[in-house]
Amino acid sequence: MSLDALDEKILEWGLQKGILPHAEPLAQLDKTEEEVGELRQAIYEHDVDEVKDAIGDIYVTITMQAEAWGFTMEECVQAAYDVIKRRTGKMVNGKFVKDT
Repeated sequence: MSLDALDEKILEWGLQKGILPHAEPLAQLDKTEEEVGELRQAIYEHDVDEVKDAIGDIYVTITMQAEAWGFTMEECVQAAYDVIKRRTGKMVNGKFVKDT
């Protein structure tokens, strides 16, 4: 299934579960942080299946967050890309550090 089709399914799910159109940004942030914690644990445990699941769960929570603000994920990712596409920096200890 394409990412666009999955986004539609995620939004339908959010409506069915009553998350949308009433998603509260701070509540959604709490949910995202919870899922990020699960990703961290899965990484520590080298649990590949849980890493994949946690990444997907994070995507779902940020999709709800975007919708709470009236944005699409495409708009959010485009805005981020427009900033990073010209960013310079270097890798330090496995992490990209942008030039200041």
